[in-house]
Amino acid sequence: MDSQVGISLKTKRKRPMDMFLYGLIYLCAAFCVFLLAVIIIYVFAKGFRQVNWSFLTSVTSVLQGTIGIAGNIVNTVMIIVITMLIATPVGVGAAIYLNEYAKPGKLVNLIEFATETLSGIPSIIFGLFGMMFFGQTLGLGYSIFTGSLTLILMVLPLITRNTQEALKTVPESYRQGAFGLGAGKWYTIRTVLLPSSMPGIVTGMILAIGRIVGESAALLFTAGSAKTLPNTLSQLFPKVFQSGGSLTVQLYLAATSEGDFDTAFGIAVVLLILVFIINFGTKRLASKLEVTRID
Repeated sequence: MDSQVGISLKTKRKRPMDMFLYGLIYLCAAFCVFLLAVIIIYVFAKGFRQVNWSFLTSVTSVLQGTIGIAGNIVNTVMIIVITMLIATPVGVGAAIYLNEYAKPGKLVNLIEFATETLSGIPSIIFGLFGMMFFGQTLGLGYSIFTGSLTLILMVLPLITRNTQEALKTVPESYRQGAFGLGAGKWYTIRTVLLPSSMPGIVTGMILAIGRIVGESAALLFTAGSAKTLPNTLSQLFPKVFQSGGSLTVQLYLAATSEGDFDTAFGIAVVLLILVFIINFGTKRLASKLEVTRID
């Protein structure tokens, strides 16, 4: 009887509306992939010839006749590292508190409303706030650290909300099973909830990195546009408190102020490659951490 029911279900003809919706879903997915491929191909076709060893390892100098973005690459990596090192533990910790410790009520609703509002504020407003508060009030001036502090405010809501949603997807039976075996609250969070929600947390981190790499308006007001390259490793730390333009800032200046679209597309190619490397590395690290914690 069961086999006959299975056969009848398999051989049952799909309704036209179901087939139409399936086709529409696949069409939307194919369009997204096609659009991404067109953008990548167009950018690479325009800027790939500009990218060479000299372009990646030197700085732009009129006296030496060189065009390079090495200083901007270093500035961008420093901004990403500083921002994520501070924003990730704070954002994940805030999400854990809101989802696992805080009691539902007006305070939690207020915090969630504030994070959602922060995520919708234009980046230019963050730039003005960062320039006035971090740059002038705290005396940090135009510096990579000022830009990083500003970007932390921008990506914190993104990381917090994604981590919250990831924690909510963990089945309640996982928590009850851990508590039933005598595990404490923090041990359950560290060994059960975080590994289970790691894909969602990583998604939030990738989105945050994407916003950091693609940001230019806020950094123009806070980090400046200097493109110098430190000569030694000992000069790397002091550079955090000096002006430093990111790749997106240099791309904007090259396309608008200088009118050098070849250099602008070359920087765009480097940005795409950099984002791919960071996203791939982040996913690999997250998968290793998940396996280690489960073991």
